Amino acid sequence: MEYQSTRSADCRVSAAEAILEGLAPDGGLFTMPSLGEVSLDWRSVLTLDTQGMAREILAALLPSFTREEAAPLVDRAYAGKFETEDLTPCVPVGEDTVLELFRGPTSAFKDVALSLLPHLMTAAREKCGAKEEILILTATSGDTGKAAMAGFCDVPGTRIIVFYPDGGVSAVQRAQMVTQEGSNVCVCAVRGNFDDAQTGVKDIFAAVTAGDLLHGANVRLSSANSINIGRLAPQVVYYFRAYADMVNSGRIRCGDRMDCCVPTGNFGNILAGYFARELGLPIGRLVCASNANNVLTDFLRTGCYDRNRPFYKTVSPSMDILVSSNLERLLYLLSGDTEAVRGWMAALRTTGTFQVPAALLGDLQSVFWPGCCGDEDTKCAIGEVYRRHGYLCDTHTAVAWHVAQQYKAACPGHAPVVILSTASPYKFPAAVLEGLGADASGDEFAVIDRLHALTGVPVPGGLTGLADRPERHQDVIDRSDMLDYVLKKAVEKEW
Repeated sequence: MEYQSTRSADCRVSAAEAILEGLAPDGGLFTMPSLGEVSLDWRSVLTLDTQGMAREILAALLPSFTREEAAPLVDRAYAGKFETEDLTPCVPVGEDTVLELFRGPTSAFKDVALSLLPHLMTAAREKCGAKEEILILTATSGDTGKAAMAGFCDVPGTRIIVFYPDGGVSAVQRAQMVTQEGSNVCVCAVRGNFDDAQTGVKDIFAAVTAGDLLHGANVRLSSANSINIGRLAPQVVYYFRAYADMVNSGRIRCGDRMDCCVPTGNFGNILAGYFARELGLPIGRLVCASNANNVLTDFLRTGCYDRNRPFYKTVSPSMDILVSSNLERLLYLLSGDTEAVRGWMAALRTTGTFQVPAALLGDLQSVFWPGCCGDEDTKCAIGEVYRRHGYLCDTHTAVAWHVAQQYKAACPGHAPVVILSTASPYKFPAAVLEGLGADASGDEFAVIDRLHALTGVPVPGGLTGLADRPERHQDVIDRSDMLDYVLKKAVEKEW
């Protein structure tokens, strides 16, 4: 099955080409026309180990690759790189279940996809006969940047530039990025917020395509954000892993529904759950948990998407987003109307708002339940979960926990709830320590030590000694300078 742009049915490519391109030339996102046409025996998938699940799901969602071709890519991506053999363990916490997605090398859920994407991309490059060097452009609200740089570090035929909002990530997240080693990696702060960085990256793709600005440079652009289908597809796997674990632990029987509460910013993580649902996995409701930047909450309640609102820097910075790129894929999959999607995205860009029809809103609300949580409730949730259950969670997971309790109170007929935990609490130690009622003043790296002393929860190996590593990347630019920055870096022989 071919992929197509969300904005034009005439823009069609293979799955391998979609991975290489990242973003469609018309600015849309590549997607299958219908997930209902994907052939996958979900019950059989549940009997496999995690890597076996990944092999089957990737072959189904990315038909350029056979199971046999996917197998070594999966092995190289995951073998020996995660803290646990099943990659994403489930932990019972009270009556709910926490799906821990942060057991990878950079302690964030992005590791699941970004450990695999470099191998998918190099395989796609070979399959498509592409000779150019692949230059990855990525915007990050905190976690994607480090995971992407770690995944692509010294991968032959690739280079990667990561843009992050200056002052808009935690000290730990920043240190992870600016100390990253590798001769093919670069990270640069952008004055503004994540939406500025993300829009800037999309504008670069459009400008390079329209003006053929890299002609003769032997370089082609791609992306490691979840706008790239090769980033999104691997995330589907952990929903199947969670369901299998719920069945194996006796929390549900095979065929029963489970509900999932997902801390949500750019809509990729929760969209992967929708993909799993459309592939047959018995997911009931997908609970969309936002922080104070609650544009998705309002949209899912009213059908009006409006980014014309205050932007808040919160203690859950990876969700500090007002333009959720992956929502475009969902709108296309539910409507099947590229013209409508193109119009909505144009309105969002020019006026900052769009309204979907009542029928489409009804379809959204039949699957998604929205809620939001401010900083104080986030910190309260951290303390409550630790005191009642002895479980230490990060700020993003705390948002999801709080919203999950809202959901259960509002929907007494709910299925057992799985809460997706997206990062180690040590990536946001000050806010977590405040949530426990302790002093969080001073240097954030000293706070890590105090948090460990208080709780005894092990500090991930990738975060130990982080403060002592030399900073290798210190560039800070305006959004208006991003294109020139990329064009200059693209032709530099050495970074």
